[in-house]
Amino acid sequence: MRASPDQPGPDAGPLVFTPPQRRRIYLMRHGDVTYFDDSGKPIDADTVTLNDLGRSQASAAGRAFAAENIRFDRVIVSGLPRTRETAEHVLAETGQQIGIETWTCWQEIRAGSISDMPPGEIAQAFLGAFDGLVPESTRFMNGESVRELLDRVVPPLAELRADTSWDTVLLVLHGGVNRAILSHAMHPLGRLFLGQLAQTPACINALDVGDKPEDWVVRLMNFAPPQLLHRDNRLTVMEKIFASFVRTRARR
Repeated sequence: MRASPDQPGPDAGPLVFTPPQRRRIYLMRHGDVTYFDDSGKPIDADTVTLNDLGRSQASAAGRAFAAENIRFDRVIVSGLPRTRETAEHVLAETGQQIGIETWTCWQEIRAGSISDMPPGEIAQAFLGAFDGLVPESTRFMNGESVRELLDRVVPPLAELRADTSWDTVLLVLHGGVNRAILSHAMHPLGRLFLGQLAQTPACINALDVGDKPEDWVVRLMNFAPPQLLHRDNRLTVMEKIFASFVRTRARR
């Protein structure tokens, strides 16, 4: 009689399973910012800081980590002020005094100039890079392409994983960059960019990584204190930014 798949034959050795020893990456998006001033003038995206809502969101995320007594071995930001400020608020709530590292390779997808674009193409320039399964040739606001984003965001993950000194790391980055990392975690042996992975300001994602390059576990996505159920969120972040942009143009 042939043994069933779940019943080894008498000559088979003992069934052995060694559970993988995975490490934890907490991946956050920075808190809310205001990209246009009261007069409707755009604020430099490289220098913009958190607004009052963004600071409260970052502190709420920090309290969520503190409630679970989560301690970070490393904290990495992109270097843009809104990521560093978010990390500082998180650490203030957890009570940790830990040096914040800057990895500029994880700065946000870079926009270009849309001043010469026809009005009918501007909406696509804002929203197209975060719409479904995005082709790598797609450019964000006439700037960096999804291919270029993946090329600079994904390889450093291997460098981070090669450092075995940490067990738990906090990355505070950006909506587009987070989508690239989450997409890679879902399809680590290929290239993929899923634009519709919502990243609410100051949201928390939890990813586990094992020793093998393909060993990723997506544990948690877009957990966003203090609105745990996203009650008031029906628009994407880019839709909200585009709405602000339209209002700005209307004032001119």
